[in-house]
Amino acid sequence: MTSPSDGTEPVTLGTWPTPLEPMPRLAQELGLGADDLWIKRDDLTGLGGGGNKTRKLEWLCGAALAEGATHLVTTGAPQSNHARLTAAAGARLGLRTVLVLAGTPGAPAHGNLALDALFGATVVWADDIQGDALTAAEKVAARLRADGAVPALIPFGGSSALGARGYAVCGHELLAQAPDLDTVVVALGSGGTMAGLVHALGAERVLGVHCGAVTDPADRVAAFVSELSGRAQPPGSLRLRLDQVGEGYGALTEPVVAALNRTARTEGLVLDPVYTGRAMAGLMAAVEDGHIVSGRRTVFLHTGGLPGLFGHRAALEATTSDLAARSHTL
Repeated sequence: MTSPSDGTEPVTLGTWPTPLEPMPRLAQELGLGADDLWIKRDDLTGLGGGGNKTRKLEWLCGAALAEGATHLVTTGAPQSNHARLTAAAGARLGLRTVLVLAGTPGAPAHGNLALDALFGATVVWADDIQGDALTAAEKVAARLRADGAVPALIPFGGSSALGARGYAVCGHELLAQAPDLDTVVVALGSGGTMAGLVHALGAERVLGVHCGAVTDPADRVAAFVSELSGRAQPPGSLRLRLDQVGEGYGALTEPVVAALNRTARTEGLVLDPVYTGRAMAGLMAAVEDGHIVSGRRTVFLHTGGLPGLFGHRAALEATTSDLAARSHTL
């Protein structure tokens, strides 16, 4: 892994390279050639249940350790994959982790929340401090400093120009695995994953599917790419799909349910209802409208998120709704 000129050194938290695997049965069901659709398994990064945040956290935690950090502080939704992996990274590196999550305590901890507890993270609810999650996280960091600790504030989703370097590395990894790559389809949450890929592969080869995590996806991605490259990246140059958000982040849609079911039942692979489910629904829509075509290699970037499925009641109900009927067919 090449270090940038500013001297920041990443730590090693994952297992690289992640596999690139064919998806022939899903490809043919979608009307593509059997060799056209592949999956980059960043759900198998190795740390804390896997997922794309591991690549970002290698850089962000490297910087935190260089600054003498004793604590990692970050923000997210209650079922945040980023929060889960930050907690796992803290455990791996011997740093205490404080997760400032949006909202207030609710039902018993399921999904990612259960793993946050398993990794020993302290959870603080933003509504208990008042203000948005970022403001609450800054207050938590200030309290820690007052107590003599050295907190490192990890950005939402691990997304910054520094965190995005992890996905610039991934982009080069993909080129080594698939030199004939035409399009990478990726969930667009906080923007850093797509930004790193665009920096490495070019905007024309990366299709981001907006998941509703931020209100300005194109501007955020463009800003990170511009900082990485030192050249202005126009937001309008990015390939984005904005049609899979539905009623908003966390809200389940019919295309996502279809994507979850079709992927699981053709390839035995599990997606989550917020990020990878939306990304696959966007890929399927792109095939339908002709933006992804036969004869060109398309890679779906699996960014992980499986624990979130078990914390999303509507998704569990939707994906198991026909279980009783199928159990009586034998």
